[in-house]
Amino acid sequence: MAIKIVWVGCHSEGLDAFKKLLGSGRKIETFITLDDDAFQKRSSGTRGYSELCEKYRVPVKLVSSIKSDEAYHIIEENCPDLLIVLGWSEILPERILEIPTIGTVGAHASMLPHNRGSAPINWAIINGETECGNSLMWLDKEVDQGDIIDQTAFEISPYDTCATLYDQVALTNTDMLLRLIERLEQNLGPVMLRKNITEEPVLPRRRPKDGLVFWNQSSQKIYDFIRALTVPYPGAFSFFNQKKYYIWSASLLPGNLVNECPGAILGNVYSPVEDACGIQVACKTGAIIIHELEEEAGKTYRGRTLTEADFSGCFTQGETCGVWK
Repeated sequence: MAIKIVWVGCHSEGLDAFKKLLGSGRKIETFITLDDDAFQKRSSGTRGYSELCEKYRVPVKLVSSIKSDEAYHIIEENCPDLLIVLGWSEILPERILEIPTIGTVGAHASMLPHNRGSAPINWAIINGETECGNSLMWLDKEVDQGDIIDQTAFEISPYDTCATLYDQVALTNTDMLLRLIERLEQNLGPVMLRKNITEEPVLPRRRPKDGLVFWNQSSQKIYDFIRALTVPYPGAFSFFNQKKYYIWSASLLPGNLVNECPGAILGNVYSPVEDACGIQVACKTGAIIIHELEEEAGKTYRGRTLTEADFSGCFTQGETCGVWK
């Protein structure tokens, strides 16, 4: 049977699934996304849906929030069997969840019930976890507690960043969602349906101000922190000569012994490969190499340009905080 679908999305993690669903010949009645003002406040958002909506003649509706009366009326007027919500950071109100005749499906980038809450991929890297995953679930009024429909696990390697892991999330969104829709079209239920119960606390929301690097930690902790917050997220940052710098790329050096103040710049790192150049910085134990820095004003130092900029001294907590002891 044909299923009437309305899609709610904004972030890039849902884009591949959106494209594949339309490419399979299935119809999406309406696509709902954020208006320009709300969109500017979100990281990793994309307007890539617009081209696909134009190509497949899918009406686009812009809303300030999924909790608005406008969003409710749009969904109510479309009378969907299935409401798909991928790459959206708001909890849907109960009155919207009651509209679809089959239900509302969403995804969460963890192996639920582990790591419920905000920024699960970022937190998994920051917390030094070696595995994460993606869960497809029925949405309900509670945070990430709906019944689990399908799951896919994948490794967090030392080479991964938040961006590479969200690429895997996007691919698994596509596989799990198409698998579910095929079964629903055949009047079959999900392959796996289980309760989503845990006593773990919900992960807290991360904000741009939470990106401050504390150099009085191990090099492993700081390396993980930087790669967890890099593009498309707001970035890890520190201060040098009372100016704020974002750290977009770093390498982890082996070993634990560094007899320098945490945050101290130990010198330049040179290589014939320009992007491999950088500056070595001491941590509480061990050191990292920074490969890309960006001033708050926008000037970027990458690889060889970073070594040629002659950074020397120490990264600090800010103009009033001094260096770590």
